[in-house]
Amino acid sequence: MAEKEKTRLISERALGIKASITMSITAMANQLKKEGKPVIGMSAGEPDFDTPESIKQAGIQSILDGKTKYTPASGIMDLKEAIVTKLKQENQLDYTSDNIIISCGGKHSLFNAKMALLNPGDEVIIPTPYWVSYPSQVEVLGGSCVYIETKEENQLKVTPQELEAAITPKTKLFILNSPSNPSGMVYSREELAALAAIIIKHDIYVISDELYEKLIYDGDHVSIASLGDEIKDRTIIVNGVSKAYSMTGWRIGYTVADARIIKAMSNIQSHSTSNPAQASQWASLEAVRGSQEVVAKMKQSFQERRQALIEGLNDLPGVSCIEPKGAFYAFPNISSSFGKRCESGVIQDAVTFCEYLLQEQLVATVPGSAFGAEGYIRLSYATSMDQIQEALKRLSVFMNNLT
Repeated sequence: MAEKEKTRLISERALGIKASITMSITAMANQLKKEGKPVIGMSAGEPDFDTPESIKQAGIQSILDGKTKYTPASGIMDLKEAIVTKLKQENQLDYTSDNIIISCGGKHSLFNAKMALLNPGDEVIIPTPYWVSYPSQVEVLGGSCVYIETKEENQLKVTPQELEAAITPKTKLFILNSPSNPSGMVYSREELAALAAIIIKHDIYVISDELYEKLIYDGDHVSIASLGDEIKDRTIIVNGVSKAYSMTGWRIGYTVADARIIKAMSNIQSHSTSNPAQASQWASLEAVRGSQEVVAKMKQSFQERRQALIEGLNDLPGVSCIEPKGAFYAFPNISSSFGKRCESGVIQDAVTFCEYLLQEQLVATVPGSAFGAEGYIRLSYATSMDQIQEALKRLSVFMNNLT
């Protein structure tokens, strides 16, 4: 197809969406697996555990009970009320069902929230490293991304001074992710309070992505919305069941916000996906309302794996890794390898590091540049301890062979 015809066929909006940096690495890993090579996948963004049996049975029972029709576009009332109770008991937040919308996953929730809030030209402040979809969602809606490059001395967390320096008259939103994907960093109550003061001072809004809230290993989760009415009024909480309950394929996320924002999101959703799958909503009700013992067991396994992986990474030559406090990712700094040579060639950046590591040692990772942070790679410890130990052995061979 001629370039001119392609441009005419595909919208400028769609053409502006960047292809994933990791596509070539993913394709390479898949090809190696097809060839029967023992690739160790450390790139997964989902738990390796099965969805708990009680949750699966709740979804199955809803189908057997004939709950297979449309629901209200914003979700079933039972699930909304269960989330209201959860927010009260676990987060010390008072909301009603009018403040809740159920969507088709956390990504869908984030997109709908941005669509409800952003006008063309609005600026959105995004600290790096960031989750890969934040910038593309902003840009496709005509917004402008303003990045804050966080520093290792600040544990890859944005400071109030950095946030205030990034705010302009065009700023509409600040995106906060705690616990963070990809770094695993968690903001303390004091750090959140300092950021909240800046948000209130400049009268902007914050999307608080809290998908990993139940996977924190040191201390408890604090939602920025719980720090007073002024910041609560400016906060859009995005959460879901994917990570804590190993329900990534069930596609249920939810948003908590001012009722006017929720109403706008509901109107948008009614003309796009309509309601999320009804069976998934009933399964999610069991997840939110049922026993949380399975979450504690998964968290314990992740904590043991985290310790093994971080200790192993920090023992490698030329690698340093801040200990993640939540989620299930490690985000080591591998920039000392840049300019060095391995069997495949000279390592120029994080992408070539990941490509050569995969080619030579069959370990699949994600380059930090996919998250706006060159010089790092992301490894997921949502895999078995045996796989983690083997991956560390292969990484050791790779790093020790660099010249």
